[in-house]
Amino acid sequence: MSALGSVAEKKCQRCGICSQESSPAPRAIVRLATPEDRKTATDLRLNEEEVRRTVRDRVRQHNLPMKVSDAEWQWDKRKLTIYFTAEQRVDFRALVRDLAGLFRTRIELRQIGARDEAKRLDGIGRCGRQLCISSWLPEGKPVSLSLAKAQGLSLNPVQISGPCGRLLCCLHYEHDFYVQQRKRFPKEGKTVKTSVGSERVISVDIFRERVTLRSEAGETRVVALDQLRL
Repeated sequence: MSALGSVAEKKCQRCGICSQESSPAPRAIVRLATPEDRKTATDLRLNEEEVRRTVRDRVRQHNLPMKVSDAEWQWDKRKLTIYFTAEQRVDFRALVRDLAGLFRTRIELRQIGARDEAKRLDGIGRCGRQLCISSWLPEGKPVSLSLAKAQGLSLNPVQISGPCGRLLCCLHYEHDFYVQQRKRFPKEGKTVKTSVGSERVISVDIFRERVTLRSEAGETRVVALDQLRL
């Protein structure tokens, strides 16, 4: 994955490889791509789409529980890498022999995860922008429902999942902020002593810095955090 400008700067900061003493030296540019090189690259990309369709047909013929995501030719076409996802291990030895005889080249089948698939295929997220995992994030970290819970979001996976079917990568972005801010507020469900007596914390609004309380008599009121007397 390559990037330029501000996107490259963000990617570099997240990766942190450049700050390591053992970071490899940058590769030298041998030459600019010629028109023939660009035509070869275009032809390979176009052919990969046809290869994907062919491999999917062969997977169905072999009745294998796997989903073919992408195909990638090596520049000299001496190697063809097939990327796929699967819920379990797949015995694809017969498929490899079939594909090797069909394409007359070395075949490598590589199983990847849902986030890696999204990174390769790219797409548009729920925010309407290009997927972070395919634009600037160096890798997809595991995301748990606890991140959504800490931010007061819906715990329905459908509402907080990306196109890959996994929880949104961006749930990581503001998690530390929510954790630090919630330390300033009483926990929801806790009974606190205030100027009017014992009241139960119903909810907190960390952005408006307000706390919703309910008294033993059932009366509800909203109090600013700086005015709350514990």
